[in-house]
Amino acid sequence: MTFSLPIPAEANALLDRSSLAVLLGLVLDQQITMEKAFTSPLVLVQRLGHEPTATELADFDPAALLEFFATPPALHRFPKAMATRVQEVCRVIADRYDGDVAALWRDVPTGAELYQRIVALPGFGQQKAQIFVALLGKQCGVQPTGWREAAGGYGGEGAYRSVADIVDDASLTKVREYKKAAKAEAKATKS
Repeated sequence: MTFSLPIPAEANALLDRSSLAVLLGLVLDQQITMEKAFTSPLVLVQRLGHEPTATELADFDPAALLEFFATPPALHRFPKAMATRVQEVCRVIADRYDGDVAALWRDVPTGAELYQRIVALPGFGQQKAQIFVALLGKQCGVQPTGWREAAGGYGGEGAYRSVADIVDDASLTKVREYKKAAKAEAKATKS
């Protein structure tokens, strides 16, 4: 994997080497900025003093994990809910994939199956699962047959709709413009 998100180099380096960090970034990427979501795995590593495994986080004392999430600056604006969600996702990885996060996508034969594996994770609805499929395809080279279709509108070349398309400040601006326009359209439709 090679990430070049507009976040500190150390956070990108963690994403490059840790499938768990990528997964945690996606879990946390809601109701906070993308930069915060994908930097928080590094902050968690720093607070723990080492890079955890999915199994370690699955088995972590929930109160202690919450403390790591809630200590200022909190890893998410909803630290209790997100500490719980991270632990739930890690339990699925521990139980179904023997603690190996990359097994979630390794050797998956089709984009449809990849999507099904991801959408089965706690907190991953259709949109988040499609974004994860797109991120894996566009930035991580995980491209089983039909991955673009499984990613929906997020899989298109030059879509600039999500974190899957962000590689620099210019692409971040395009994604933010898309999201702003989508919100305005949704608001206008409601009215």
